[in-house]
Amino acid sequence: QVQLVESGGGLVQAGGSLRLSCTGSGPTFNNYILGWFRQAPGKEREFVAAFERGASTVYYGDSVDCRFTASRHNAENTVYLQMNDLKPEDTAVYYCAARAPRKVYNSGPSYDYWGRGTQVTVSS
Repeated sequence: QVQLVESGGGLVQAGGSLRLSCTGSGPTFNNYILGWFRQAPGKEREFVAAFERGASTVYYGDSVDCRFTASRHNAENTVYLQMNDLKPEDTAVYYCAARAPRKVYNSGPSYDYWGRGTQVTVSS
């Protein structure tokens, strides 16, 4: 079992920044690799970023370009998503999720565990 808890969402004006956090726990947590997804109202879930195990590689979705940076603090079982120059189209619920190794990193069904999400709202 793996538990994931996101935090850091909120309301911000366009051009502002937010930093999301996701902390994982559970007896099998270290067997999984984390990623970020988001879902806007009326839209499909969208891949944002994902890590690889034991490597510094981070994958990003096409829609986030260089405004978002994902990082992790392994000792604290925590990953982060730094979001800069936010736009109204970034408004969504942001989810942290965990996948087993060798699963496709940018596909939602690859992920076995999901957090409850944190709301990000960007006003124009």
